[in-house]
Amino acid sequence: MQVIKCKSSGWVNDNKLVHGHFNWQEGYGAFAHARSQRHQVIQYIMNQEEHHRHATFKEEYISMLKAHELAYDERYLFEFFD
Repeated sequence: MQVIKCKSSGWVNDNKLVHGHFNWQEGYGAFAHARSQRHQVIQYIMNQEEHHRHATFKEEYISMLKAHELAYDERYLFEFFD
């Protein structure tokens, strides 16, 4: 993850894709899906814009944490820009 975050933030900054300087926040989260769920994941990605008209990213992220029974403290979640 360190290499991916380093290379991608360098690319964003080199290409001036954001105002100011882009940095990733510390840490990361990852969720895996079985190959048998591939179609559902593709459909989710294709319909993500519509989906986020009804639920913010923060709401969705917290619901995934709860669905996977992952303990978390909201004080330590990354900053959301909804």
